[in-house]
Amino acid sequence: MKNIILTGDRPTGRLHIGHYVGSLRRRVELQNSGNFDKIYIMIADAQALTDNFDNPDKVRANITEVALDYLACGLDPAKSTLFVQSHVAELTELAFYYMNLVTLARLERNPTVKAEIKQKNFELSIPTGFLTYPISQAADITAFKANVVPVGDDQLPMIEQAREIVRSFNGLYGETLVEPKAVLPSNKACLRLPGTDGKAKMSKSLGNCIYLSDSPEEIKRKVMSMYTDPNHIKVTDPGNTSENPTFLYLEAFSTEEHFAKYLPEYANLNELKAHYERGGLGDMKVKKLLNAVLQETLEPIRLRREELAKDIPAIWDMLYKGSEKAKAAAAETLAEVKKAMKIDYFANRQ
Repeated sequence: MKNIILTGDRPTGRLHIGHYVGSLRRRVELQNSGNFDKIYIMIADAQALTDNFDNPDKVRANITEVALDYLACGLDPAKSTLFVQSHVAELTELAFYYMNLVTLARLERNPTVKAEIKQKNFELSIPTGFLTYPISQAADITAFKANVVPVGDDQLPMIEQAREIVRSFNGLYGETLVEPKAVLPSNKACLRLPGTDGKAKMSKSLGNCIYLSDSPEEIKRKVMSMYTDPNHIKVTDPGNTSENPTFLYLEAFSTEEHFAKYLPEYANLNELKAHYERGGLGDMKVKKLLNAVLQETLEPIRLRREELAKDIPAIWDMLYKGSEKAKAAAAETLAEVKKAMKIDYFANRQ
């Protein structure tokens, strides 16, 4: 069986460092590993419209922003197929057929959907498209016969629902679809990076993000105003590192080389943590280290992004070519699905 990756992001804003450590950095590593036959990276504009249906201009504008972030981080159109979801109409048809395999109650039990319904205040009026986007996601994955899906841990329920749909379809119609598996970041701190305000999730809608394209001044301002341990009032107070965003960010980004370069009095993060936990280490010193680490990490991404942004037509040309390639691949799977369901009525018309 071929090794195929499908993953992507909703174009509702620029990508932030939570996206980067949660899956984007890993996608680039997998792309460059040489271990995969095909890699599909989707800009999920159709899914973005499920809760932005009244603001299509926002979705349209952010397709460019997400594409720039992808390329700036190292995704390569020569190695990965970057495409726009709505250009591949076959995905919508697949989702329509899969709807018959999932109950309304099962959709409502999906933990990811439940959490987002609450976050978006959809409890009293849930758009049908939003409720059914786990089915749409299953169509996206199976259309390209992806067996590997790099995600953050908040997306695990979505992948499990896709696996259920695959098993139901294959059980009814014969072995046709490929069952995917999720690939999580190896660093636990990367599973879900908290917001700069200490909230459980970094989110564009909550305004608690550090964006990949932020200027050095913006990065510094956000880092220096970050939430830390509210009980660490005085430098001498013992501090908590386990739920402290500054330390969680350092776990996700820092290396021993960073300590040697920017804070040589500590050999590694464990030594810094130990000092903070016993007291005697101020938050400002930790934040200065974090700022230096993020500036070093994000500068090459930002500079590449600025260079790429000088030729936006080239970005759209790349997306069009990728979308055409993705459309052809999805059409092959759709034909197999219709044959398995015995609704390929005109396949042999000639």
